[in-house]
Amino acid sequence: MQIVRTSEELALARAGLGNGAIALVPTMGALHAGHLALMEEAKRRADRVVATIFVNPLQFGAGEDLGRYPRQEEQDARMLEEAGCALLWLPRVEDIYPDGFATRVSVSGVSERWEGEVRPGHFDGVATVVARLLLTVRPEVALFGQKDFQQLVVIRRMTTDLGMGVEIVGVPTVREPDGLALSSRNAYLSDDERKSAVALPAALRFARGAIAGGAAVPDALEDAKELLRRAGFARIDYLALVDSETLEPVEVPGPANRLIAAAVIGSTRLIDNLPVPDMVLPR
Repeated sequence: MQIVRTSEELALARAGLGNGAIALVPTMGALHAGHLALMEEAKRRADRVVATIFVNPLQFGAGEDLGRYPRQEEQDARMLEEAGCALLWLPRVEDIYPDGFATRVSVSGVSERWEGEVRPGHFDGVATVVARLLLTVRPEVALFGQKDFQQLVVIRRMTTDLGMGVEIVGVPTVREPDGLALSSRNAYLSDDERKSAVALPAALRFARGAIAGGAAVPDALEDAKELLRRAGFARIDYLALVDSETLEPVEVPGPANRLIAAAVIGSTRLIDNLPVPDMVLPR
């Protein structure tokens, strides 16, 4: 695996990858099995895989965890090489946002609710950095985890609207044996918080089962929130059933719905989601 740090080095290394299809796996590091699942899917879809590690300051708001976000560059590089990555780009902030950089990419509609309400400006930062990475690496396909489901929808909307010509692939969430979605931020959890955190996916499963059983959506969601409160979650930012494409809330279940949630336990904010396939909805 070749490792480059500057845009100039990247251009030369990218040219050296040949004419085959390139897949991009963008990350912020602190890699885990979820990222390796992205790598495996990337290898199935392309001849070479390029990964990036960049903790993007534009997507962190005031008081968020930019300064303490886990950073483990050597371990991450080793994991990527063992996973079959051909090229790793470790850009500096000035490579992504050089002096005089004055552009922001804003995706209206799908970015405005949920995470967009709780973290103003977050998706502008996400869309801007992903656009920069896609335009610089020029892959045929880019892969993102479905755990950040709203992010995936925002990126798909952006690439479609701008005609970027890259396929955006969502890879299913990888979970611990007890159901907790893998996340770099899980490292923040104390032992007791980690035990209680499993209530988040459990609440989503409960809501899905209740809706499939014919319960009214608002009632199912409220009961799921109560499960989180009893488990010790201090704040529930949202727990909603939404349309998978528009992310608008749904009160009468239909095709292509998604349950999404964000809640805080201790000082750690966790997000998760579950698909609600047509087959589990009342007939």
